[in-house]
Amino acid sequence: MFSIATTARLQGHIRLAGARSLQRLPSALRTANPVSRAAFATFPKAAYASAASAEKKPFTADKFPHLKRSEAFKMLSDKDLDFFKSILAPSAISQDEGDLEAFNNDWMQKYRGQSKLMLKPSTTEQVSQILKYCNDNMLAVVPQGGNTGLVGGGVPVFDEIILSTANMNQIRSFDALSGALVCDAGCILEVLDNYLAEQGYIMPLDLGAKGSCHIGGNVATNAGGLRLLRYGSLHGTVLGLEVVLPDGTILDNLSTLRKDNTGYDLKQLFIGSEGTLGIVTGVSILSPKLSKAVN
Repeated sequence: MFSIATTARLQGHIRLAGARSLQRLPSALRTANPVSRAAFATFPKAAYASAASAEKKPFTADKFPHLKRSEAFKMLSDKDLDFFKSILAPSAISQDEGDLEAFNNDWMQKYRGQSKLMLKPSTTEQVSQILKYCNDNMLAVVPQGGNTGLVGGGVPVFDEIILSTANMNQIRSFDALSGALVCDAGCILEVLDNYLAEQGYIMPLDLGAKGSCHIGGNVATNAGGLRLLRYGSLHGTVLGLEVVLPDGTILDNLSTLRKDNTGYDLKQLFIGSEGTLGIVTGVSILSPKLSKAVN
């Protein structure tokens, strides 16, 4: 099962795990990330401190009593924890209530979930293993990026497992001729923008939350921001996506071509889908050249 808080509030939990598998396409070449990690350490610490000190809000399930947890989905067990511990490092698993508080709350402090477990995979393969296991064992999952959304779509409604993309922060490749950037979904927008500026390019989107939002979340919500009128929406600038479907199938469509007419344009289904169809793990995006002068 793969549940998203936004969808759950409207329809209750819906089971998307039975979606048919899509054929895996050729995978993209990964490269080491040349970006400094300094920017990754600033916002989260402030967010955690703020969440810990803030007065605890009512649970979302209590605020909306008409929402009921489906009995089709099981509770987390020690067996489940053992599996997650077998594929993830101890630092990538969090069960501490204090640590989870920041991830159970949205940025606006409107919604509060009751998750008892957060997982931080660092590779697409780990995301695939997690979703396949959760699908096979009827465990609910909520994907979460930078958690900067204003409508609570990235936080649990009940006790869903939080799958954070924070550890997926590698820049895989950049083509200085075409401006095609390929990166993990957990890369922070401002870090990408700073990296591209050094290459004479710029990200085609800019948000107030750029210091903490993730590019995968930007794609999943079809974020626009200040540069939309100049460079267009993500439906036009995203060249390809790598997505893990609810059953664990990896859809690898990380094309870097400006024009690709080979088959269905599947990436358009996931842009703005709010994570209801799968978890974005990789993004290929067209970066325009940095203006020589700005008024």
